Amino acid sequence: MGMSVIISPATPDDAEQILKLQYLGYQQEAELYSDWSLAPLTQTLESLRAELAEQEFLVARLGDEVVGTVRGRVDPDGVGRIGRLVVHPRMQRHGLGGRLLEAVEERLAERQPVYGFELFTGHRSLGNLRLYARLGYRQTSVREVSGRLSLVTLAKTVAAPLAASA
Repeated sequence: MGMSVIISPATPDDAEQILKLQYLGYQQEAELYSDWSLAPLTQTLESLRAELAEQEFLVARLGDEVVGTVRGRVDPDGVGRIGRLVVHPRMQRHGLGGRLLEAVEERLAERQPVYGFELFTGHRSLGNLRLYARLGYRQTSVREVSGRLSLVTLAKTVAAPLAASA
């Protein structure tokens, strides 16, 4: 019987594996846009470690290997900003991306009130756009970054808690 993928909070010891996975995962995006200067491909280990201390990071582990990651934080206005959802290429199309996204939404909402979530992806990243739509995200804007890349921002509102009855 195979091992199960476990989603858990990242630790500082995960930084190198996260960076390597991010680099591997964003190769497809770089190829899609003919742009190898994308931020996830140029991030340093030091800056990733700094982000680990400032944001909520989750990892998906298969044994000791990090095969997925996502990060997020909640702004003062109560919007959960989610970024860099990455799943190892050999683990894609098995629901892991959706599990990670739902897990980070839950984790952020446990920490403080969240009224919605926001994320972005490239306009040609059709798999990402389908995943986000399936999980309730709707396009709110498109911003052209270059002739090759436009960023699509997607958002999802969270139902407000019901008021206590008197």
